[in-house]
This record gives sequence, structure tokens and C-alpha cells, in this order.
Amino acid sequence: MSLPLEGRRAIVCGSTQGIGRACAERLAADGSHVTLLARNLDSLAEVRDALPVPLKQRHAWIAGDFSDWETTARSVCEFIEDRGEVDILVNNTGGPPPGTAVDAEPTAFLDAMKPHLALSQGLVQAVVPGMRKAKHGRIINIVSTSVLMPIRGLGVSNAVRGAMGNWSRTLADELAPDGITVNNVLPGFTETGRLSAIFERKAEKAGTTPEKIRQQIVNSIPARRIGSPEELAALVAFLSSNEAGYINGVSIPVDGGRLAAM
Repeated sequence: MSLPLEGRRAIVCGSTQGIGRACAERLAADGSHVTLLARNLDSLAEVRDALPVPLKQRHAWIAGDFSDWETTARSVCEFIEDRGEVDILVNNTGGPPPGTAVDAEPTAFLDAMKPHLALSQGLVQAVVPGMRKAKHGRIINIVSTSVLMPIRGLGVSNAVRGAMGNWSRTLADELAPDGITVNNVLPGFTETGRLSAIFERKAEKAGTTPEKIRQQIVNSIPARRIGSPEELAALVAFLSSNEAGYINGVSIPVDGGRLAAM
């Protein structure tokens, strides 16, 4: 059996649920040795044991609290020293709490930068030396459509995601001569636990039901449906492949056409 990512080694952040888990499952199904990076030990072990092994890969996990980015990045460095270099890094972290930018405490922006920009930078510095040596690497950031268009009511998230967008484009330029690509995947409304929680908060604030909020959102999407984590993971798998080697420094929405209709 030959698979597009056979023999590749991937680290996937936030990979015990939602989009991160779907990415880990797809990369494993395509032949990668996948290392999960998340906080919950029980969930890490459970998800690792459930990952596909079509080529009898050896999957692993690293436990880390993303808000403690220095310790987490250090753990990844130690893992690489012990287990070997990494070909694919998928940065994926849950967004900050909702709220307007004008009402946010200044410290909220600093706190949100730690598990997003600071951790991603630390992980990049951990994996890039090996990628440079191999003259090959894929860095993929799961961000948000707010990189291209701010989302009302997500003030802190918009600021942090925007910073992530420019950071990754800068890296794409710097690392391209080494055969390393850096791209952003921008989820639109995707079926995750976080989205359900957002619907519930919006419904409570508006004095209506989550189902009605969901329908309002669906009506705003040209595809007239919410996306699945697996659809987003398919793009991540492609960007991880050799075939995507000339795609670099771009932000690709996976949003059912919502941004295009604005």
C-alpha cells in the first residue's frame, strides 16, 4: 500500500477533539506517524490508540498546557531529540472567549497571545532545524476567517488571529528557500463543541434557542450548511503533501463560500 504521507512525521496541536482530532485522524490515515499535543492525559491516550494505522505507524502523544507555552515548547524539543525530526506541524488552538474589543482588559490580549502566537513560535523553532536539514517541511496553522474579515463579538480573537496571519506570511517568505511551506487554513462555521457553545451563548443573550441561532447562521452561508471537521482536515492533508510544495504563504477559507458572498 502506498499513501501520500507515508513515513512522514507530524505533530498536531489540540488534537483530542474537534478540528485537531480530525486532522490527526486524516494524517494518520494517509500514512503519517502522528504525535498528538494536548493537555488531557486520558484523552491523549484514548485518541492515540484510536488513530488509523494502515502502515503500522507508531503514533505518540505529548502532554502540554498551551497557556504555559515555554514548558510545552520545551517538551516538544525534548520529544524531537528523543524520537527524531518532524516533517509536519499543525498549529491549532481554541479561540479566546468572546466579547468586544473595546471592553476587553489589556491583559486579555496578552493572555491570548501565549497559547496562540507564542506557542506557535516556540513550536516552529523546535521543528524548523530538522526541516531545514531535510530541505522539506510543512507548517499549517488552523486560524480563523477573521484573518481576512473580523468577526463581530470576537474582539480579542480577531486581534490575535490577525497577528497569526501576518506572522505566518512572514515565516513563509523566510523559510521558502529551505523547502518549507507555511500556510493558514481558515475554518468557517464547523461542527465542534466550541461552535455549539457559541450558539448557546448567543441564544441566551438574544432570548431565543440555539436551534434558531443555528438556522440564522446556516442561512448566511451560501452552502446552506455547517462544515465538518473532516472537510477541513482534507485540506490540511493536501497542504502536507508533496503535491502542495508550491503553495506557500496563503490563507485558505473553508467556510462554504461565506467570505466570498460578503
